[in-house]
Amino acid sequence: MKKLNTTPIKDGFRMPGEFEKHSHTYILWPERTDNWRLGAKPAQEAFINVIKAINKYEPVIVGVNDTQYENVLGLVPENVKVIEMSNNDSWIRDCGATFVVNDEGIMRGVDWNFNAWGGLVDGLYFPWDKDDKIASKMCELEGVKRYRLDDFVLEGGSIHSDGEGTIMVTEECLLSEGRNPSLSKEEIEKKLCDYLGASKVLWIPEGIYNDETNGHVDNMCNFVRPGVVVLAWTDDESDPQYERSKKALEYLENEVDAKGRKLEIHKLLIPNPVLITKEESLGVDAVDGTLPRNENDRMAASYVNYYTVNGAIILPIFNDPHDELAIKKLSELYPDRQIETVYAREILLGGGNIHCITQQVPYKHK
Repeated sequence: MKKLNTTPIKDGFRMPGEFEKHSHTYILWPERTDNWRLGAKPAQEAFINVIKAINKYEPVIVGVNDTQYENVLGLVPENVKVIEMSNNDSWIRDCGATFVVNDEGIMRGVDWNFNAWGGLVDGLYFPWDKDDKIASKMCELEGVKRYRLDDFVLEGGSIHSDGEGTIMVTEECLLSEGRNPSLSKEEIEKKLCDYLGASKVLWIPEGIYNDETNGHVDNMCNFVRPGVVVLAWTDDESDPQYERSKKALEYLENEVDAKGRKLEIHKLLIPNPVLITKEESLGVDAVDGTLPRNENDRMAASYVNYYTVNGAIILPIFNDPHDELAIKKLSELYPDRQIETVYAREILLGGGNIHCITQQVPYKHK
């Protein structure tokens, strides 16, 4: 499809909130053995559980490398579409297209430059060339025009939109050396507004402690709806996460959104620290150029990394005492949606969670 030389904001397009109606969801299939333990089989089981949970509420398309095509066809529900889509790994939130819409219900895609969360500075694997083509393939499959940014690195997990002109990010991520070091904060903000159809960017200082994505916002804070956010929190002042959450709370309490609203902030307690076991570490192939999974490394576990679908919240749980608190809080915040839980330790061991492995396609009329 045609590559555009204008910007979404000039053309009247905006990034909808994730809570707005979807057409369907994309997922990429995990298989690389230097990131997923035991030949990726435990992770694949978790992905299937996520696919089945989403599929109750909206259609799912699973992109797979050709080597896994027959295998996946036999594992997913019959009405889930499986397509060949060459990839380096399965983080479609980050390498996939960000879809934008206009008031007539027309959709277009934004194709950011993807460099595996930091390129040669502090990226997580090499190469990432197949992943950088995922967004254009999604636009082709959807039959929509796309905006390609060859000179601007961004991942979908580093942005959240309220659908009404406000974008939320973290300074830790967007100002990191491995992304757009030649651009100032103001220049980055202008890119975000131009390509997401926004007028206000909220810059949370930091993300979740030890988040290998340099602190993606989708692990730290999310829009429940315009004017209302959930924030990852701990009451344990000795936890390194405490200061990060405290800074975020203080920042958000003193900000307004694009509509001038003060934000209603709800704390979502994080689980107890999730550490990689010796067995889990040994199950991952050691490959030069890929971030290793070492015993006792703390993973960036957060309930905020849930995915909002039509009629439901797909919530990662960890067999932790905080699971029930997260379910209760999100049930209160989303009274019109079911809370679907998926045990997500195996996804977390790969470096992300349910939100990171999904990418929504907004509902469009045309």
